[in-house]
Amino acid sequence: MRPDDSTLLTALHQGVFDQPLWAGFLDNLRARTGAHHAALLLRPIGENTLVQLFSGNLLPPPVQRLLRDAADADRAPGRQMREDRVYALQEMLDQPRALEAQLEGRIMRIAERGGLDAWLCCIGGRETSWAVVSALLTDLASHVRVALRTFVALERQRFDPALSSEAYRPLDYGWATLDGRCRIVDSSAGMGRLFQRSHALRRGRYDRLTPASPAADRELTALVRRFAEDPEARPRAITLSRDPLIDMLVRPIRNRSPSTSASPIAIVYVKADRWSHADRCTQLVDLFGLLPSEARLAWAIAQGQSIAQAAADLGLTIETARNYSKKIYAKTGSRGQADLVRHILTSMLALA
Repeated sequence: MRPDDSTLLTALHQGVFDQPLWAGFLDNLRARTGAHHAALLLRPIGENTLVQLFSGNLLPPPVQRLLRDAADADRAPGRQMREDRVYALQEMLDQPRALEAQLEGRIMRIAERGGLDAWLCCIGGRETSWAVVSALLTDLASHVRVALRTFVALERQRFDPALSSEAYRPLDYGWATLDGRCRIVDSSAGMGRLFQRSHALRRGRYDRLTPASPAADRELTALVRRFAEDPEARPRAITLSRDPLIDMLVRPIRNRSPSTSASPIAIVYVKADRWSHADRCTQLVDLFGLLPSEARLAWAIAQGQSIAQAAADLGLTIETARNYSKKIYAKTGSRGQADLVRHILTSMLALA
C-alpha cells in the first residue's frame, strides 16, 4: 500500500469498532476508487446467511441478488473463487447480461483462517478505472484478513462471557457496594435481577439496601457501621432466606477513596437459589435416581445439617436416617457426608 492509503488502512483496522461495522472503511474505499458502491459481505462461521455491509446508495434488488449469489461459497460461482484474486463481477454471474444496463464491478474473496469468509467488492459506472480498483483490492487483501482475524477474536471474547453469564444466571448471584448508611453506591446486573425475583432483599428508600427480615436488616446496619470504623474487621455472612436459600456475605472495603462523601464502605455478595427445597429434592431424584425421602435427606445434608439435625427436621429416627444416608452415598458415588455435599453442590444441579 502506498503512503497515501494510510487513512484507508486506519479505517479498515478501526472498523471492527464501528457501528455499523467497517462503515468508515467502506466510505473511504468508495471515495478512494470513485465507485458508486462499496460492500463487504460476511458469512459467519458455520452459517449460510450473508451479512452485507455497504457504502453508497442501496443497489436495485436484482443486483443485490446477483451479489449474494456471487458471494455464496456453498454454490457456484462463489465456491470457485480463488482467495485474494480480483474478479470482474460479470465473470461470477450466471446471467451477466443482467448487469449490462446496471453497473460494472470487481469482487474479491478473502478467507480468515478461523473459518470466516468475506467478499470485498466495488461497483461503479463506466468512468471508474477498474485497473486501479483491482490493484487496490489486491493490495488490501492481507490487511482485510488481519482485520477479519481481529473481528473474530473480539466476537469470541464477547461470546464467551455471555455464555458463562447465561450458564450462571440461574444462580442469581449479585453484588453491591454500600456507603456508611447502607445506601447502594454501585451494583451488578445480577443484583437487579435479585431485586425482581426475590422479596428477601430490595432497594429501599434513598437507595438503601433493605433485607425483608428486620433481624437481618439490623445485623447489616451494625456491620456497615463497624466496617466504617474498622476497615480491617472480619467479613460476616447473613442468611436472608432458608427456603429458597439466599445468603449474603458482607465485607469491608479496605482501599477507600477520600475523594467523595459517597465512597463505599462495604461490599455485599448475594447468592440466591431460585428453587425451593421441594424443587431441589425433585431435581435430586431426577439427577441421581434417589427416592423422594432420600432426596429430602440429601438436600438437608447439603445445606450443612448433620444427619441427626436433618432426621429431627424431617421426622425420621436416627437409624432410618443412617440407612437412607448409606443408600444416598451409593447412588451418588459419595464416600461420606462431606463427599456428598461436594457431589450435590458441584453437580449440574447448580446450573439447573
